[in-house]
Amino acid sequence: MRKNIKITAAVASAAALALGLSACGTDSDPASKSETGAKADTSKALVVAASPTPHADILDFVKKNLAEKEGLKLEVKEFTGYVLPNTATQNGQVDANFFQHKPYLDDFNAKNKTTIVPVVNVHLEPLGLYSKKIKDIKDIKAGQTIAVPNDTTNGGRALQLLAENGLITLKDGVGTSAKLSDITDKKGLEFKELEAATVPRALNDVDAAVINGNYAIEAKLSPAEDSLALEKAEGNPYANFLAVKEGNEKDPRVEKLAKLLNSDEVKKFIEDTYQGSIIASFGAPAAS
Repeated sequence: MRKNIKITAAVASAAALALGLSACGTDSDPASKSETGAKADTSKALVVAASPTPHADILDFVKKNLAEKEGLKLEVKEFTGYVLPNTATQNGQVDANFFQHKPYLDDFNAKNKTTIVPVVNVHLEPLGLYSKKIKDIKDIKAGQTIAVPNDTTNGGRALQLLAENGLITLKDGVGTSAKLSDITDKKGLEFKELEAATVPRALNDVDAAVINGNYAIEAKLSPAEDSLALEKAEGNPYANFLAVKEGNEKDPRVEKLAKLLNSDEVKKFIEDTYQGSIIASFGAPAAS
């Protein structure tokens, strides 16, 4: 049984209200100051909000195998949604989060006036097209229905995947912000928009579905083996990263975790565990 603390939306909201904007502890070492001038208590555990799969799994590996050698105390809190990890990071309920990609974060910050920033890229969860009725993408025909995520970033990402594989045609220049209204040629296909986490459950009711990598894995699908089409890793802007509230990037605990998340040991863990369904995306710090 995983010993992480699983947080429901109701509990997390209550905790956030109770904690409010409580300040972090202090440390006498000037080097432990964040960029905002607040001092981080490096003797305390770094609390990281994460999606269960694969984010919390990766953090668990770091906690059990690497953190102690670096003198890092690590606590992982699991969140099943995409909103609370950022609000909890913003208000200080947690120190960092690990669940999202840059297009989602940019959209979230703009809409919520939050100041969350990326620290370091860790992995890519390729978006894929799946079906329980069709064995080859060439067999998708007019009149059939494809389910796609309904959120701004993943919806556009799904439509780009379909366009790249010749199933639809999009307006020039719409990029990852594409919406259903930007389709210039549906080629006879119908589309059903659903919340990203629920798309896998719709596979029996539609002819095909575009599913996020983490939700595909949770649904016992292998992106590398089961998908009809899969995003390419090269040049992909959807790398998932460690993130913090702006000003906390230089917290020594955050720097230690960033180093460990980009280690050879974590890369091997990702390769061995996910067999190409999750791809390490190390190299440079995530763009801010």
